[in-house]
Amino acid sequence: MGKSSRKKRRSSRAVAAFESGSPQNLRIFETKKSRYYLAGIISLITMLVYLTSLSNQFVNWDDSRYIVKNPHIHPFNLDFFRWVFSEFYASNWHPLTWISHAVDYAIWGLNPLGHHLTNVFFHAGNTFLVVLLSIRLLEMCMDRAVQESGPTLVDGRRTMIVGGMTGLLFGLHPLQVETVAWIAQRKTLLCTLFFLLSILVYSDYVRRRGERRGEEKSSGLFLFDARYMASFVLFILALLSKPMAVSLPAVLLILDWYPFGRIKSLKEMGAAVAEKLPFIACSLISSSLTILAQESGGATKLMELVPFPTRVLVAAKALIMYLWKILLPINLIPFYPYPRNVSLLSPVYFGAVFLVAGMTFVSLLTMKKNRLWLTLWGYYIATLLPVLGLVQVGGQ
Repeated sequence: MGKSSRKKRRSSRAVAAFESGSPQNLRIFETKKSRYYLAGIISLITMLVYLTSLSNQFVNWDDSRYIVKNPHIHPFNLDFFRWVFSEFYASNWHPLTWISHAVDYAIWGLNPLGHHLTNVFFHAGNTFLVVLLSIRLLEMCMDRAVQESGPTLVDGRRTMIVGGMTGLLFGLHPLQVETVAWIAQRKTLLCTLFFLLSILVYSDYVRRRGERRGEEKSSGLFLFDARYMASFVLFILALLSKPMAVSLPAVLLILDWYPFGRIKSLKEMGAAVAEKLPFIACSLISSSLTILAQESGGATKLMELVPFPTRVLVAAKALIMYLWKILLPINLIPFYPYPRNVSLLSPVYFGAVFLVAGMTFVSLLTMKKNRLWLTLWGYYIATLLPVLGLVQVGGQ
């Protein structure tokens, strides 16, 4: 059936909800609209708060190298696009980020207001997506609880409240200020945009595939599914913005386990991994390019000086420190020097290892009764893994 036919069918159902006067149908219709209103309000609040950054200037840390004194982004021509995809610059390979800076330069020149405005718009858009994704995942958690005859932690009204609060925390948390107010962090904002969009589209793919399970369970032709391919393309765009997105295949597998409920046996696990092979292949390619780019600028020299066990201890401390900064965001600084005298005998590092091991053990212990905690802890580790310093880049 064509797209136009499906759209007409959906619109006719919406009209029928109003004409029939059915409270249930009206409630569903209003809920679909209200989440977008809520996301829009949270996004607008976020944008208004960050408008104060428009008076900021370029800073002499990466802004100069990325934009002000970057001769490659100034001419927006074919030579620029050849450079974007074929060369490393500033120890990085993120073509989409360079393109976004080049577009800004073509419009605004070296007026920092326009560059800051673009960052603010991207962050507001990301906040909008966070609200929608939070509500979507909570709804799928409720659906899973109903299917498994378990307790539901939230209802429809509480889902909207939690989604809104999550959006506010994401949009306004002090840890986000550097990413938005520092023009050179455009790469993080772009990567986040496509990362969130990829998960949203993938969740829709999972939901639609579940509805047609009887027809498609044995086919496995996911490569021909438009939503799967859209999620995959969005993932590639995230990688082209910043290689931090390499964690997305792991995130999708975690979501497949809970709340999507697609992994209940080793066989289903194998099928889920096979489904992610295109994602995993792109992650490996991006990781290889990132290492080559960092080596070209000498940003990986610290790995030669710091043994792997030391990097593991620093990573454990970083996992706890990120949580601490989320709960109490004080004494934030832009550059954290690599620590010296790292030892397991130190109370700081022993305590960090103990807490990480303890939280992992508790999450595994409660897995059978409640998958939520292991899902959250797994997501937290997976998304931070690229920046924990196990593969050390630079001095921070």
